[in-house]
Amino acid sequence: MPDRPALNLDRRSVLMGASALAIAMTAPPVRASAADEARIEDLIRRMTLEEKAGQLTIMPDLSRAGAFANANPTQLAERAEILDQVRDGEVGGLFNGVGAAGARELQRIAVEESRLKIPLIFGADIIHGYKTVFPIPLGESASFEPELAERTARYAAIEASAAGLHWTFAPMVDVARDQRWGRVAEGAGEDVHLGCVFAAARVKGFQGPDLLADDSMLACPKHFAAYGAVTGGMDYASADIPETTLREVHLPPFVAAFEAGALTVMSAFNDIAGVPASGSRKLMTDMLRGEMGFDGFVVSDYTADMELIAHGYAADAPDATLKALYAGVDMSMASGFYRDHVPDLVRSGRLSEAVVDEAVRRLLRIKAVIGLFDNPYRSLDPAREEAGAAPADIRALGREAGRKSIVMLRNEGDLLPLSKDRRLALIGPFGADEDNLFGPWAWLGGKENVVSLEAGLRAAGATFTTVKGSDVEAPIDGGIEAAVRAAQAADVVLLAVGETQNMSGEAQSRIDIGLPAPQQALAEAVIATGKPVVVLLRHGRALAIEGAVREAQAILATWFLGSETGHSIADILFGEHAPSGRLPVSFPQASGQQPYFYNHRRTGRPQLTPEGAEYKARYREVTHEALYPFGFGLTYTRFEYGPVELSAARMNADGSVTARCRITNVGGREGEEVAQLYVHDRVASLARPVRELKDFRKVRLAPGQSITVEFTIGRDHLAFVNPDLRRVAEPGEFDVWIAPSAVAGEPVTLTLA
Repeated sequence: MPDRPALNLDRRSVLMGASALAIAMTAPPVRASAADEARIEDLIRRMTLEEKAGQLTIMPDLSRAGAFANANPTQLAERAEILDQVRDGEVGGLFNGVGAAGARELQRIAVEESRLKIPLIFGADIIHGYKTVFPIPLGESASFEPELAERTARYAAIEASAAGLHWTFAPMVDVARDQRWGRVAEGAGEDVHLGCVFAAARVKGFQGPDLLADDSMLACPKHFAAYGAVTGGMDYASADIPETTLREVHLPPFVAAFEAGALTVMSAFNDIAGVPASGSRKLMTDMLRGEMGFDGFVVSDYTADMELIAHGYAADAPDATLKALYAGVDMSMASGFYRDHVPDLVRSGRLSEAVVDEAVRRLLRIKAVIGLFDNPYRSLDPAREEAGAAPADIRALGREAGRKSIVMLRNEGDLLPLSKDRRLALIGPFGADEDNLFGPWAWLGGKENVVSLEAGLRAAGATFTTVKGSDVEAPIDGGIEAAVRAAQAADVVLLAVGETQNMSGEAQSRIDIGLPAPQQALAEAVIATGKPVVVLLRHGRALAIEGAVREAQAILATWFLGSETGHSIADILFGEHAPSGRLPVSFPQASGQQPYFYNHRRTGRPQLTPEGAEYKARYREVTHEALYPFGFGLTYTRFEYGPVELSAARMNADGSVTARCRITNVGGREGEEVAQLYVHDRVASLARPVRELKDFRKVRLAPGQSITVEFTIGRDHLAFVNPDLRRVAEPGEFDVWIAPSAVAGEPVTLTLA
């Protein structure tokens, strides 16, 4: 292909994806006051090396881990050790302890009994709710409503900050393209643009409008970087990706989070091309601080600095400390390496004290920005915790978030919505289950008020019988026979199958993402009765459903929906609300397709039609297509899309065009549609994805109503990172779609001059 001139974007956009560029900065970067800066410099001058190393250390908060009235001697000794560390200035923060009274006592020791009186920062993994648990982030992303994610993050921060917390290790913004990876559940899925808008929304929600407020929680986007690209979907594995992919796919959501105001970031466990992220100066300093302009602080993931030794990147603990700190990891989590080795490294001349001072400066500056120097007891009010700080409508929000997260994948013969006078059989291990509603990373959730699927149906006034049929990963003697009898006696079967919450999340990668065999056998037997079946999937990733389950009359993807699970599902089943979710991840035809994602590059031998399968980019057994594609979802009405129209067929270098499409509700009830804008660069200096999401609009239409949706396309939407690592928009022809999914619709041609 002959070379063609490229349109160079500005320097700042070299790193960012078009999606990230579309997110406007809502406020200027936060800076400490002049008085705080002077206080910080004075503290640094007066600190010993041990106190500096302490500020760069965050440890598990065992002092608030339980009720110590009945503690054993070991627990009491651990608590006493933490109090001594705080008193001696050996820690700068504590994490995953809750309780305002305990935190207040720790802070009192820090600001009254330690030599320099530097306040502690308290953090925790508040991923998708505190006591009130919202849908897992992947499920919530199916709403295609970033404003919803901002609201749930805001409410989570209000509730959690009352328990003595300043900082959450969220949101996870990794773009995850392999559904075998357990941590898919924590993010926004496989798409860059969707990841960007949800990253920004969650940061804004956690932090709120005022970082000094008692109910504000610092956000910490993670994991920097490319953790979602681990080889084979295996947790903690390598990410062997080109730098073009790193810059174009995995970094933009972090940029979006920083533009939304995030002041901390967490380093990743994985290596990239052999260099562990937590020891990579190119990643943590040159790119993060130099190119991206991040001026907050970096905290390691749990013992990630220690793990440089196991990677074979560091020889021992002092070497790992040296390499992590020089890379740009400011705070060591849980290993104690910085506390134990920084002083001797400086005294021996191996580590510059200036490097240590700069890391301490970053930590203290953020403590100042959130008001801890002026008000060390902010967010540490036992009375506020006792009174219950959660907004009165937090459960209603959980219910709303749950139903908006549900995706209807199939509804043959309009089986749904159901009439409440039909006799139902609730069959499967998740019918009455209350232990697998939250999903991963909800260890603090309050289980006293959870609403199971069974409880939600009962509250809705349904008539049903409940039969377990099988356990999640083991058969039950006589279970299938009992389930078949219940199905035969019912008008409609609700088949509740899927994953337990400990089958998703960290360290829960799976080689087979289908249903466990006992559940598949149960499903086959129940569906063989010939009764109408609604499959209710519970899961933290896209599943490879097969056999009779795939052919069930109706299928709902219900993820892990949190505290209000039963009410949310019942609202959809009985038509109180129509399903409006769309898939943030592609459901494959088989587990062996992984990694599969809609925006893959076109190969030299693409399979463009179902015929002629030989010598094409596909497997022998299945086409190179999803069972249910990204962006797909049904509702209780139907929408028709008119042709896509452009305001101009040709766009100049600095211009823009408007793409528009008329959408009509041709069904019999009100519904919501997610119109999605995709583009494809036909010829470029790098093979481009077959489609890329650039924008979306969620619209509500009454029966018979039409609306014209419009999207503005600028050169940023057409740009990519070229082989020279420059972000460019190359002249040529582009396909443009406005469609209901990543595989639907007919494109029009746009020419970039």
